[in-house]
Amino acid sequence: MFKKQIAICVALVAAIAPLSSLAQGEGGERPNFLLIVFEDMSPHIGAYGDPVVQTPVLDAFAEDAVLYERAFTTAGVCAPSRAALAMGVPQQAIGAQQMRVSSGVELEDGSRLPYTAVPPSYVKAYPELLRRAGYYTTNNGKTDYQLGLDSYRGGPFTIWDDSDAAHPWRGRAEGQPFFAMVNIMETHESWTFPLDLDPDAHPMAQRLGAQLREALTGRPRVHDPADVVVPPFLPDTPLVREELSQMLDNIHYYERTVARLLEELEEDGLADDTIVIVTTDHGDGIPRAKRSLYDSGLQVPLMVRWPDGHGAGTRDGQLVSFVDMAPTILQLAGEDVPGWLAGRVFLGPETGPERRFVYAAMDRHDEQQDFSRAVRDDRWKYIRNYEPERPFFRHLGFRDMQRSMQELWRLHEAGELPPRIEQYFTAPRPEEELYDTWADPYEMANLAQDQRYARVLEQMRAALARYQNRFDDRSIGGELAMVERMWPGLEQPVTAAPTAQVTQGGLVRLTSGTPGASIGYRIDGGPWEIYVEPIALGEGETLEAKAVRYGFAESSATTKVGE
Repeated sequence: MFKKQIAICVALVAAIAPLSSLAQGEGGERPNFLLIVFEDMSPHIGAYGDPVVQTPVLDAFAEDAVLYERAFTTAGVCAPSRAALAMGVPQQAIGAQQMRVSSGVELEDGSRLPYTAVPPSYVKAYPELLRRAGYYTTNNGKTDYQLGLDSYRGGPFTIWDDSDAAHPWRGRAEGQPFFAMVNIMETHESWTFPLDLDPDAHPMAQRLGAQLREALTGRPRVHDPADVVVPPFLPDTPLVREELSQMLDNIHYYERTVARLLEELEEDGLADDTIVIVTTDHGDGIPRAKRSLYDSGLQVPLMVRWPDGHGAGTRDGQLVSFVDMAPTILQLAGEDVPGWLAGRVFLGPETGPERRFVYAAMDRHDEQQDFSRAVRDDRWKYIRNYEPERPFFRHLGFRDMQRSMQELWRLHEAGELPPRIEQYFTAPRPEEELYDTWADPYEMANLAQDQRYARVLEQMRAALARYQNRFDDRSIGGELAMVERMWPGLEQPVTAAPTAQVTQGGLVRLTSGTPGASIGYRIDGGPWEIYVEPIALGEGETLEAKAVRYGFAESSATTKVGE
């Protein structure tokens, strides 16, 4: 996977020394983690300076939290972004960069083959590492990490104690620390689609239309379309304003989930033991934000509330990448940070050297192929388009259900778009893009050909080249070649079933012949546990075990009856 391993260097930072007691509590107990992830949402929060949006819950949370001003995901679309978030490595280094792998690679005969990402054998999702360390780990339904053929609920069963949890933490054992990921899906782009979707527009149109009519009909309007800020990459029309106001309304209504979760932490006496993190999977679900490498698609809110209120109401300007989440949470939990993780520890008693750059990737979206990479520092954004012959905007069935996208197509076909927007329909697009995000926060003026910035361009090129030299970018050579590497013969590999051996002490040891396989087991049909060490099996008890290597098919089950 990596051309060289990444060493995680940590240094004690005197300025945050008071955090040393927070990582493991006053009595040495490990902290709980509640990670709340909104969908498709840039920093539209009053505390971030949005002049229009009404977010009383998130504003109040910001008063109790550290607000990170420059946090970025690794992709402007959910599944690749979530893969990097869960695994702590760039999605293109593990074969998870296409959106989605379950929609399939195009074969030579024109058919499509759904597949899975297959990371190197030693790469594990950090919730599984926490689970191995005794944490109760839960998710509430969207396991969209590209590791299973079911795009939403596929993937290794060993990552979560409960991957479709009715409640984030109440299923755990008494006193057991927890890591809970809660996904707020009602801010997704589909929640801004028109209520009267044409059932023939897309295979999902009928279901989405019914969902929207049920949820939104009769709901009071909070944001006036006349008040919204229309970004310069969209046309300022009534339909666009209507969509943007609905997007802000969704944030306003569904931030209440955060309030409910915080209240339940208080009710259960857990608020003083839980680190609460609020972020989003990527930027806004609007054209030229979602599915892009611009800050409109990559920059996300990130707020962290410490149990003792440390840093409450403060702002942090360091660059943070989604791949930083894994090493940070592992260290705060008191666990070793594997050297293969790509990120740095960005908060806590020991942080790594300050990040100079964040990186992102853009690849296939549904039926539309693409291949671009980006690097950003404190000020400059560089984008390298490896397939410039493809215009940025092309027809995508799902996105074309949006009113804003329909307006873009209508005005483009009528020749009525201003040049600043029309450029996204033009091919070839520039091979290189360079933006001064201080002077041009919407990234509208490409400076790559301006000789005044030649030195900056070369520096950013070099930064991207160094990053690409550290990782095996599996988009190079094409998607089909990548799949053939991961699935030899274009067939999903199958994990070897566990072998059960009784030790001299009478315990049952489980092993799998597949390198890197994770093993789960249950006794007498109980809940699946993750295998860490030999198991005591009582007389007459039945142990059932199965194994899975990430991206492989699960093994068949092995059973053993206690003697």
